[in-house]
Amino acid sequence: MSKPEKVFKVGAVRASIFRNIIEKNGQSIPLPKVAIEVRYKDKSGQWKGTNSLSLNDLPKAVLALQKAFEYLMEHKEPENAESPQMRPQWSQKPTFSHVQQSHPQPSYKASP
Repeated sequence: MSKPEKVFKVGAVRASIFRNIIEKNGQSIPLPKVAIEVRYKDKSGQWKGTNSLSLNDLPKAVLALQKAFEYLMEHKEPENAESPQMRPQWSQKPTFSHVQQSHPQPSYKASP
């Protein structure tokens, strides 16, 4: 596997950014990808990686992925991008206003 462009670590969780090059209409287009991994030591003390996240890993993964997303938004244009064909497929940050919580937040009130 090639070396990642950037790695964001939050605890044992890593979000690694890669740019895969695809060919389209004779043009090389960098396609950003993010790989998420949790590092751990096995019983013999060897470092391993998994893509299976525990409940405690989830907030760390969210933070690492958010950092990766922000990095990609700031580094949309590859350094050698001069033509529109070399630009990434997105043009602006997505909004998540359509996402609703499936469970209302609990209300915490002090007892008298």
